[in-house]
Amino acid sequence: MLAQDMTQRVLPPHVTSHRVTALIVAAGRGARLGGEKPKQYQLLGGETVLARTVRAFDSHPRVHTICVVIHPDDYALYQDSFGACASSKLHAPAVGADTRQGSVLNGLVALSENATDIVLIHDAARPFVTHRLIDAMINAAVTHGAAVPGAPVTDTIVVSDGQLITTAPDRNILRAVQTPQAFRLDLILSAHREAEAKGTVGLTDDGSVAMAAGHSVHIVPGDPVNTKITTQEDIMQTEARLNPHRPFISRTATGFDVHAFGPGDHLWLCGVKIPFSKSFVAHSDGDVALHALTDALLGAMADGDIGRHFPPSDIKWKGASSDQFLRFAAQRLQQLGGILDHMDVTIICEAPKIGPHADAMRQRVANIAGIKPSAVSVKATTTEQLGFTGRGEGISALATVTIRMPE
Repeated sequence: MLAQDMTQRVLPPHVTSHRVTALIVAAGRGARLGGEKPKQYQLLGGETVLARTVRAFDSHPRVHTICVVIHPDDYALYQDSFGACASSKLHAPAVGADTRQGSVLNGLVALSENATDIVLIHDAARPFVTHRLIDAMINAAVTHGAAVPGAPVTDTIVVSDGQLITTAPDRNILRAVQTPQAFRLDLILSAHREAEAKGTVGLTDDGSVAMAAGHSVHIVPGDPVNTKITTQEDIMQTEARLNPHRPFISRTATGFDVHAFGPGDHLWLCGVKIPFSKSFVAHSDGDVALHALTDALLGAMADGDIGRHFPPSDIKWKGASSDQFLRFAAQRLQQLGGILDHMDVTIICEAPKIGPHADAMRQRVANIAGIKPSAVSVKATTTEQLGFTGRGEGISALATVTIRMPE
């Protein structure tokens, strides 16, 4: 349990001005949210979650510098989050590791090369941290050396063996730990190095790392608005929170596409590669299902069609993977403040068999569009050997998409 210790070592008396750095941890993959972009780079009210988080610290007068720890594959996403509007407080990003614990250590090592007294370690997916909480955490770190914010637990918490409740701790002594967690840089850096040297892994927050090194950790009242973005529902609820009086209207549109067969040994359908005795004759990869879904989504937004945004006359789309078309449309919807509720596609063909691949197709479409698989339907039918699909000359797809748009 976190100790409320008042005897923690403080900064030397001659230190009258404490240089504060916010270390934003943004190297995770955020798989629970859905979509191919990590949650910190998904849009929230027209800007990325990460940009909102950084702005909270950038606008605080006691925060001198900001360093973001990013995944090595995310540098372009990181740059796109800020562009030419990057703050002068924002330093070059540090490169993350395979675990949060390792990513924080990498960030702390990078900070040790700069003049930093206090470090605020914060999850990128908490974009609503307030100046009041930042102030409280800085003050606690100066006084105690190590501190975390903890919010009271309102639900009853139980311990279970999987079938039965084994104990029910008193919720009055429980706290839900948040970030930013605040430390003297030397204290938390040495604690992380000690954990690494001992091979101590699985510590899910920095207060636990400090405690494992023998430090007492002070607890500061958390903030109920300092919520963490974890799932797609969190994005939707947060959008509503940002715009509480904005009315939405529902829209539904359809999309249709068809491609003929040509020589080859595979097909792309719903972003899934399927071994087959033929391939599509197409300018891109010919994924009729993704093309139909893209057209339906663009149609629901009244934003043209796939040919308008990705003209076949443009050589750069030659052989292009169709997942980028659907991703583009889904991102445009998010930029407009819309919500993608449901996607349905019917694939019309005699062969190949779609059933064995349907679950993988649903998952793939969900990942591309940034929604849950439960909001995606993939079906198949034949034309009873009638027409060009019945003769095995090609495949067609019919899609329907339902969205909500700000009125």
